[in-house]
Amino acid sequence: MSKHHHYTATIRWTGNNGTGTSRYDAYERSHIWSIAGKPDIECSSDAPFRGDVTKHNPEDMLLASLSSCHMLWYLHLCADAGIIVTHYADNPTGRMLQTDTGGGYFEEVMLNPVVTVTDEAMIPRAMELHDEAHAHCFIANSMKFPVLHTPICVAHK
Repeated sequence: MSKHHHYTATIRWTGNNGTGTSRYDAYERSHIWSIAGKPDIECSSDAPFRGDVTKHNPEDMLLASLSSCHMLWYLHLCADAGIIVTHYADNPTGRMLQTDTGGGYFEEVMLNPVVTVTDEAMIPRAMELHDEAHAHCFIANSMKFPVLHTPICVAHK
């Protein structure tokens, strides 16, 4: 049975330097992401768009969301399959194209998970489960660009 899940957030711009958006270079891109019951996240735009490089930006968060969703599904599927994962790390990369009009879009994201399991015999099934995790990932299923993965799986030595 299908279910709807609802999410809410408050995004509040904090970059008014006193003159608002009177000029493109007169304001900061700083803003706060607030979600009830969770710590606020200080954000900005990416550096090429006059952002603060010390704060998270939407592009970073999209990349992190895709990686996190894949990981959470993967761990779930491994637990269900009896595959014991003891370590998981990912270094995802994304490629975004900025168009001549100033807009743009992501062309591709590559997830690069490195997984450690407790038994070498688990590796073949552990590798297969990345495809299943991808098929289940809510975030990846919402994207209009390819979300690919090149996993590595090793067993404890």
